[in-house]
Amino acid sequence: MSSVTRFTDIDGIMDEIQDGDTIAIPTMLGDFSAVAMNATRAIVRRGRRGLHLVCVPSSSLQADMLIGGGCVASIQAGAVLLYEYGPARRFIERFHDGSLIVKEATCPAIQAGLTAAQKGVPFMPLRGLIGSDVLRVRAEDWKVVDNPFPPHDPIVVVPAIHPDVALFHAPMVDELGNVWIGRRGSLRLMAHAARKTLVTFERRYEGDMFQDHTLVPGLLAAHSVTAVSHQPRGAWPLHFGDEYAEDVAHMQIYAEAARTQAGFDAYVERYVAAAATEMAR
Repeated sequence: MSSVTRFTDIDGIMDEIQDGDTIAIPTMLGDFSAVAMNATRAIVRRGRRGLHLVCVPSSSLQADMLIGGGCVASIQAGAVLLYEYGPARRFIERFHDGSLIVKEATCPAIQAGLTAAQKGVPFMPLRGLIGSDVLRVRAEDWKVVDNPFPPHDPIVVVPAIHPDVALFHAPMVDELGNVWIGRRGSLRLMAHAARKTLVTFERRYEGDMFQDHTLVPGLLAAHSVTAVSHQPRGAWPLHFGDEYAEDVAHMQIYAEAARTQAGFDAYVERYVAAAATEMAR
């Protein structure tokens, strides 16, 4: 595949996301935040509707912003919160008014569902859920079956999770479209489970990263990637490892604004309606 067709602008990334898509998004925790916030703001600007979020395994600002923007029909996650900035108010309000379908999950269950999709099997067995409330509320699609092997004890099976899109922000992409994700193995799992993988990235690597043996272990091969877009500071206002810190002041602005829908709408008008790249600098 030609690298010319793989590299695009943020609008090209948005063209790959359709109303009703199931989108896998990563947690902000880790050595770098892989959350594609430039793309998130673009989704809100595009007015995408009926999205189904699969958080791998939790989310924060990204999910709350998409929910507040009216983009989300359902969400599957272990947690949605703004951490030290308080509760995710847009998520909580939509949950309580019944306009958002919330599928409570756990990290191992989401990983198992994506692994099943990656391997092309309909479900994946999982221990540790039996007797829990989360299994009770997911009884419709998480099933307890008899282990066919000794000791023939009960075990839970969770269905495969097949995202239409895996969306994340990466540190580096080379000329061939290979993506360096370091030790964030969950990003590779998302990409292998999804029908499309859309990546924004910080900087471009001149050459082929597969020729550098120190980079190969952290690579996601280009054949697993649909489109990439160069978006410097594309995770802002979240942190990106040593490259830039979390914008604490802006996170506080968001948390205060998002306490009400009117405040959130005003935030969107100021920080999202136009591309926020310059605001991030």
